[in-house]
Amino acid sequence: MYRTALKFLVLMLCIGTGSLFAQTKQTVKREFKFGKVLPSEFETKATGVDSAASAIKLFDVGECYFELSPSTKDFVYVFERHIRYKILNKNGYDLANYTINLYKGSGSEKEDLNYMDASTYNLVDGKIVVSKLNKDAKFSEAFNKNYTVKKFALPNVKEGSIIEFKYKIKSDFIFNLRGWRFQSDIPTLWSEYNVRIPEYLKYKNNFSGYYQIEHPIHEIASATYVAGLSSSSVYDKYTAANVPALKDEPFVTTMDDYTPKIEFELTGTQFPNEPYRDFNGSWPKIVTNLAEREDFGLFINKNGYAKSVLPGILKGEKDTLASLKLIFDYVKTNLKWNKEHDKYATGTNPKAVFEKKTGTTADINLSLLSLLKEAKIEAYPVLISTRENGEHPGYPLISAFNNVVLVAKVGKDFHFLDATDKDLPIDLISDENLSHQGFYVDLKNASGNWISTETQIPSEKIFAYNLALDKENKLTGKINQYSRGYSALALRDRYRNTNNETEFLKNFKKNKTGLELTNYKIDNLDNLDELLTESMDVVIEDNVEEAGNLVYFTPLLFERTKENLFKLEERKFPVDFAFPFKESYRITLSFPEDYEIDKLPKGGIYKLPDNKGIFSINYVSEGKQLMVKSSISINKSLYTSEEYFDLKELFKAIVEKQAEQVVFKKKA
Repeated sequence: MYRTALKFLVLMLCIGTGSLFAQTKQTVKREFKFGKVLPSEFETKATGVDSAASAIKLFDVGECYFELSPSTKDFVYVFERHIRYKILNKNGYDLANYTINLYKGSGSEKEDLNYMDASTYNLVDGKIVVSKLNKDAKFSEAFNKNYTVKKFALPNVKEGSIIEFKYKIKSDFIFNLRGWRFQSDIPTLWSEYNVRIPEYLKYKNNFSGYYQIEHPIHEIASATYVAGLSSSSVYDKYTAANVPALKDEPFVTTMDDYTPKIEFELTGTQFPNEPYRDFNGSWPKIVTNLAEREDFGLFINKNGYAKSVLPGILKGEKDTLASLKLIFDYVKTNLKWNKEHDKYATGTNPKAVFEKKTGTTADINLSLLSLLKEAKIEAYPVLISTRENGEHPGYPLISAFNNVVLVAKVGKDFHFLDATDKDLPIDLISDENLSHQGFYVDLKNASGNWISTETQIPSEKIFAYNLALDKENKLTGKINQYSRGYSALALRDRYRNTNNETEFLKNFKKNKTGLELTNYKIDNLDNLDELLTESMDVVIEDNVEEAGNLVYFTPLLFERTKENLFKLEERKFPVDFAFPFKESYRITLSFPEDYEIDKLPKGGIYKLPDNKGIFSINYVSEGKQLMVKSSISINKSLYTSEEYFDLKELFKAIVEKQAEQVVFKKKA
C-alpha cells in the first residue's frame, strides 16, 4: 500500500541522501537494563495522595521504530516495551499477569510477538533472588477472528517483590502506530516513549490528557533501512516523571480521555521523485476515501434490496416524515444489533445484512441510509466517537471515530436516527453516542462538518406518591411514575431485558426496604412518542420511626439522593452527564386525626450561576394532609472543572435537604 522496498532501493541509489538537522533539548541520559535491579529499588514506597497504592511503576520505557520486512519489502514498525513494578500489597498481585493483544488482518498482514522476557525479584537476607518466567506460564488464545491474546504469569510474587517485563512486537499495520499512555491507576516514577519515523512517512500526533508531558528531543537523525544506504528519520522523545495515579471520577466519558497519552495516524507519504500522497490529511480527503470504500460509500449505493422492499414498506405513503418513520421502524424491527460499534459495514451489501438479521452499528445504520437514499429522503452519515472510545480531537483523524449514526433532513428540520435499538425514537440516539458532536458527512460533495449531537428531547423522571399514614405507622396508597427521553429508554431497556414481570418487580423492590406492591401496570411501552407511565398500589412499612410521642418521616422515601458523588476538593476534568435531565417528586401524605405536625423542614431553592442547575424543595401542610414537592434540574450536559465546586455544593444541598424529616406529635 505504501511502498515496495525494491522501488525504494532504486530511488535511493538515484538520489543519494540529504543533510541532517537537529532541534534538541538537553536531557539526562537514563539507562534501563533488564535484570539490573538495585537493592535501593526495594525501598521504594508510596507517599502523599498515593500512599494507599497497591504498586508503583518504577519505570515504563517504550521504543517505536521502523524496518523493512524481508518478506513483503514494505515498512513495518517495531514496538518495544520495558516496564518494572514494585508490588506493595496483595492488591498489586494482578500486575504479575501480563496480557498482550496481537492483531491479524483479513489478509496476510499481522502483528507478531518476537520477544518476551520477564522476572520476579525478591530480597531475601539482603540478596536478590530471581525467579524467571516459566515456559508453562505462557498462554496464547484466539480472542476473535482478528485478535490473538498472549498471556504471561510470573511466579513467586509477594508483597515487596519487584517484577519486570520486556518484549518486542512487529506490526504490518503502520497506519496507526501503538500509542503511549503516561499515567495509569498506580503512581509512575518515570515514563518515556521514543519514536523514530522514516522521513518518507508523515504522521499526525494526537496528544490528550490533563498532565504535562515533556518533549525533550525532536531531531532529525540518521537511519538505515536498506543496507549500504543512508537515510534519515524524525526522532522524538516524550517523558513524564513522578506521575500520580489516575483515579476514577464519576460522570466522565471515559477516563481514557483524561489520561495523558500520544497516538499516531499516518496522513501521507513522500517518497523520492514521487508526489506527496495524502491519505487523511484533510476532511475532504477523508470523505472522498469514505465514498470510495466498499464498506461505506459503495455499500450505501448498493440499492437492489431497497428497490425490492420499499414499495411494501411505504405502501404509497407520500409524506416525507411519515415515510421516514416507516422505513426507520422497518429497519429496527428486522435488524438486531450485535453489540459491536463500527464505522464501516461488515456485510457486503444491505441485502446480506437483512438476510443475516443482525449486524454492527454500521451494518444497521448504513443499511437504513441505503433505504432512505432510494426513497429520495435526504439523509447523511454522522461519524461518532462513542463515550467509551473517548473524545475526538477535532482535526482530520479518521481512526478516532468508531461509530456511525444518521441525520435526515425533512423540510427545515434535522432528525437524528439510530436504528440499533427498537426503543430509540426519531431524534434520540444511543446514549453511548452522546459525545457532544459528530462529523456530518456529505459523500456526494466530498465535504463535511461538525454537528452537535446534544439531544432536543428532554430526559425527565416524575415521581408521584399519594399515601396515607395510619396509627401503626404503615403507609398505604398509590405510586405513579412517568418517564420521557433517556429515562424512558433506560426503563424500557430494563423491562424488556428482564425474563418476566415478576423478576422485573423483584429488581424494582431491591433496596426499597419495606415496600410491597400490587396491581403494577406499565403504559405506552411500545408508543415511543408518549410519556412512559407506571402505576402501582403499595404498602410501605419500616420507613417511619417512632420515639415516645414523636413520629419521624422522611418524605422522599426511596427516591432521595443519599450520596454526593462529588467528593474531591477540586477536579481537573469536566463533569459530563451526557444529557441534561430533570427529576421531579410530588408526595401527598394524609395522616391520622390524632397526629399533628410538630416540625416541618424549611424549604428552599438552590441555583447554579446563570440557572445552569436548580434544586428546589418545599412543604405545604393543610389540615391532615402534607404535600412535599421537590425537583432537580441539571440544565446542561457538560460542566467545566471551574464549575465543579458550585456543582458539588448543589448536590451537597440536595443530599442534606432531601434527608430532612417531618416530625409528627401524637396527641395525648
